[in-house]
Amino acid sequence: MKFNTRKWVKPEDLNPNGTLFGGRLLAWIDEEAALYTVIQLDNPKIVTKFMSEINFMASAKQGDIVEIGMEVIKFGKSSITMKCEVRNKMTRETILTVDNMVMVNLGEDGSPTPHNKKEVEFVKDRLNIPK
Repeated sequence: MKFNTRKWVKPEDLNPNGTLFGGRLLAWIDEEAALYTVIQLDNPKIVTKFMSEINFMASAKQGDIVEIGMEVIKFGKSSITMKCEVRNKMTRETILTVDNMVMVNLGEDGSPTPHNKKEVEFVKDRLNIPK
């Protein structure tokens, strides 16, 4: 799993217990999944369809840096299914896991549209940049 995104836990991200608010973390995950999908499908029109059970395993506190990792599990006809892990960069503890997140590719009319992708692509490969 690649951990491409880092977030710094700031005072506005805390719950009344002084730890990272779960809703804030879920918003970060949803945004990261959307960005990842937009890049993979080369289409800004995507939506989150499903998130499986969310397993909170540890917390983070103000000043901690958390890393969000995404990995594609499978490509569907009009969707991508991914898993996610969030870990504390400072302690290396896993904060949260999500086993399945389904993101759907949309057409101009807003309905699910086939994306014709079968595997993860990297932007550098799409641009035909000499190595």
